[in-house]
Amino acid sequence: MKSKWCLKEWWQVIRWCMQVGKQNGTLMHNTHYALDHFPRVKNEPPPPEAKNFASILRKDGQSMKATLRYLAGIAGPSGFGSNSTAEQVTEDFSSFLPSKLTALITGGTSGIGAETARVLAKRGVRVVIGARDLRKAREVREKIQKESPHAEVILLEIDLSSFASVQRFCSEFLALELPLNILINNAGMYSQNLEFSEEKIEMTFATNYLGHFLLTKMLLEKMIDTAKKTGIQGRIINVSSVIHSWVKRSGFCFNDMLCGKTYNGTRAYAQSKLATILHVKEVARQLKERNANVTINAVHPGIVKTGIIRAHKGLITDSLFFIASKLLKSISQGASTTCYVALSGQTDGVSGKYFTDCNESNCSNLANDESEARKLWNDTYAFLHKRLRQATN
Repeated sequence: MKSKWCLKEWWQVIRWCMQVGKQNGTLMHNTHYALDHFPRVKNEPPPPEAKNFASILRKDGQSMKATLRYLAGIAGPSGFGSNSTAEQVTEDFSSFLPSKLTALITGGTSGIGAETARVLAKRGVRVVIGARDLRKAREVREKIQKESPHAEVILLEIDLSSFASVQRFCSEFLALELPLNILINNAGMYSQNLEFSEEKIEMTFATNYLGHFLLTKMLLEKMIDTAKKTGIQGRIINVSSVIHSWVKRSGFCFNDMLCGKTYNGTRAYAQSKLATILHVKEVARQLKERNANVTINAVHPGIVKTGIIRAHKGLITDSLFFIASKLLKSISQGASTTCYVALSGQTDGVSGKYFTDCNESNCSNLANDESEARKLWNDTYAFLHKRLRQATN
């Protein structure tokens, strides 16, 4: 039976998280988890799981000073911090950018993806939006071009949970014979319930990780070739999350993630975000080995005021939501780190790193494990190779 708290106990959770919290929104990740699992009612003490939030954060957390830095929006070495917006971090870049960079963004029809597309287009970048819903994509393009009349925005359909759709998308993009300077693997999903893709793979893992792995693999040579011909460094950005640090080594098994064994929505989401960072680590190693002029990095956007957060409002009181909402980032603040890594001169040559609040940061020990990254890449490549070969027979 799920534990149920009154408002007093909810506030206690926030205080616990703040006392031992980690920068870049870990506070809200843990509160969000609590909201998802423990409806409120009076006269029941906080369950042990709430105190576990503190122990989770102590394992690899930052000090209270780092939490205060996040909450106060204090700038880091880059000159930007948690309060910086996507427009602010790119304001000085447009005059230094090469002409007609091309950026491909998945999940560009809402939230952080749509804001990333808008700001890049405003800075003169040609934007290709990969979208599952072309109607929404057309609406985003209309808004972008209303603000920036000369913006070039191309729309292509893609369902990242479908290997056939990813292959079709890549064929259509390559047929355009455009350069590819920036690839932003932004699309993502969270599901409380176990769902499967058309290939019978757990949907969160298929969408957040496998689809982007295949997309990157199929477009990588194009990026390397573009960088070689133009002399402009290519950049790949995987949008991850600080929630990746919740995953333990014993709970990270490729075959179990494929089939959704003992499914839990929060755990599946965290596993997929850990996989995106490990993908960054191994691809960065391979690119360096090839001496390719392409970098790849992961970013944590922070916890943003999106539809997912708003959907949980009914589980808590209006008063608590008001307090919690003050700790969330705006969509433009959430898109800032992606835009910074995509365009900043300060990230030239930086590869295989993890960024939060427009500054290089630390990911979990497991996410930094090179052998784990290589093993995951090999397992993924072998699995996709087998599945795609079967599909053509």
